[in-house]
Amino acid sequence: LPPVDIITFGSPCQGLSLAGKRRGLLDERSGLFLEAVRVIYEMKEATDGRYPKFALWENVPGAFSSAGGRDFRAVLEALTAGEVPMPCSGKWANAGMVRGGGADLAWCVYDAQYFGTAQRRRRVFLVTDFRGRSAGEILFVPKSLRGYFEAGGTPRQGVSAFGGDDPE
Repeated sequence: LPPVDIITFGSPCQGLSLAGKRRGLLDERSGLFLEAVRVIYEMKEATDGRYPKFALWENVPGAFSSAGGRDFRAVLEALTAGEVPMPCSGKWANAGMVRGGGADLAWCVYDAQYFGTAQRRRRVFLVTDFRGRSAGEILFVPKSLRGYFEAGGTPRQGVSAFGGDDPE
């Protein structure tokens, strides 16, 4: 593949979702995650680490609890090429950051209804910056945007858009 700045991907959510069979990353459909990671690291090797500059992954919040949280830990470790400890609480937060292996990684749960769609759909978005420390700047919505209610939301829902529990 020719070098690219950004690799964006999602892996099928059935293995990670409460609605699925919860086989996690061991689910045969989750193999697409491992293929994307393979492409990322082959490209990094072929370009002496210059490309890709970023990776963006999207999935269901069930990724946090799949296999007792170990699947999300595996995602973080695969993208940072480093060891990531499990949270002391045993539960991953809806937003966070890790650094390791020369990568800066941030994740956050966002609800699509607050970003121009007519449906409520919470998803985990994860940005990995392989060249610097800007993953959080890219991913986290600035406070100045919290009042943006043009599509789907109302002012009463503004702050709740970025937190809360999810059945997945």
